[in-house]
Amino acid sequence: MGTTPFDGSRWWGMARGPLSKMAFGVIALVVLMALLAPWLSPFDPNAMNLDAVLAPPSWQHWAGTDELGRDVATRIMYGAQPSLAAGLGIVAIGLGLGLLIGTFSGLMAGWVDALIMRLTDVAMALPGMVIALALTAALGPSLLNAVIALGLLSVPAYIRVARGQALALREREFVLAARAMGASNWHLIRAHLLPGVLPPVLVFTTFHLGAAILASSALSFIGLGAQPPMAEWGSMIGMGREYVLGHWWMVVIPGVVIMLTAASFNLLGDALRDALDPRVRKA
Repeated sequence: MGTTPFDGSRWWGMARGPLSKMAFGVIALVVLMALLAPWLSPFDPNAMNLDAVLAPPSWQHWAGTDELGRDVATRIMYGAQPSLAAGLGIVAIGLGLGLLIGTFSGLMAGWVDALIMRLTDVAMALPGMVIALALTAALGPSLLNAVIALGLLSVPAYIRVARGQALALREREFVLAARAMGASNWHLIRAHLLPGVLPPVLVFTTFHLGAAILASSALSFIGLGAQPPMAEWGSMIGMGREYVLGHWWMVVIPGVVIMLTAASFNLLGDALRDALDPRVRKA
């Protein structure tokens, strides 16, 4: 029998590399921090301690404290939840809209496909971060508005990925047979195109998740994302940038966490791409 794209043994084989193991470990640690932060740290993320303002890393505060005496390690743990939620929200918006529009565009072809792709080209030609800044400023500074703005801006990229795969599938025998039997466009998309379109889109989604976390952190860094006193990685770096020369831990440690998380999702995307590539599996 043939091996399906999501065969567990093939996926496990791709996940046994040292870099893949490291990526899984980092992602698992971040997820655990997000879920178990109240039980992992004895400190309140927003509790001020004026007797321990800007304290360097120590046994009591192993990542130091910030300008208000708040434990940096605790705020990193609590900040994992909004940071991951923002990345997942951005990806969910892009995936949900882009997958359906791109698959529909590839199935219909003709003038419908041409119109959708010209609009997509225009959207992708716009400076993404500048548009995100404008949308977030117009909607109002908040993490939710930042997620909505960045999610909408990611839709065109998903459309292109889904559309390219749908174009390759629309002329396959099983699609032509279903169309000849009178299947509706929705049935063709749901039953015949989405199963084939989904694997490469999932690979793109994994890569995009790391970039989405970076983008949401960037908006929080400049004050358009998460608002004080919420613990969020980007806002922590933004508040600590004034103290970076003398109190490096306020910026360096959250920055390293963001870097490792984004890099781990990219490595996970590499492993997922290899697991779904039949040429790599054969090798």
